[in-house]
Amino acid sequence: MTIKIVLADNHQIVRQGLAQLLVGEPDMRVVGEAGDYSTTIRLIQEFSPQVVIMDISMPDLNGVEATRRILSQYPRLKVIGLSMHSDSLFVLNMLNAGASGYLLKDCALEELVKAIRTVVNQKIYLSSTLSSLLVTDLANKLSFDDSCG
Repeated sequence: MTIKIVLADNHQIVRQGLAQLLVGEPDMRVVGEAGDYSTTIRLIQEFSPQVVIMDISMPDLNGVEATRRILSQYPRLKVIGLSMHSDSLFVLNMLNAGASGYLLKDCALEELVKAIRTVVNQKIYLSSTLSSLLVTDLANKLSFDDSCG
């Protein structure tokens, strides 16, 4: 099975670079590139991808709200957040919106490929860096809550 992917990022060079990198993956095919939410929806309707790689910072609608809206219409679709933002609030907001994964833009191609294959197999993917960050933040919050009574 070929995994069909839509790339949604407001920076054309990022979309083109990702598309070029993913060409080497025999089980993956980038079927469309979008710089905004409305184009993303049109591409989803036209190509029925399994995965959308979604930037958090989109011009007409942020990636969190775009993910929420997309998944309300296409619940079987998998969205992976791809962002420069490593703050746990961004990660949690994307996951709460229904994203199946979250990666930082400084990740290696191998990690992006692994994330795509993971979410297609109905699992959540977070990089080890982000997983550690979320666990640390959660532990700190629980410690703070416990100390407050």
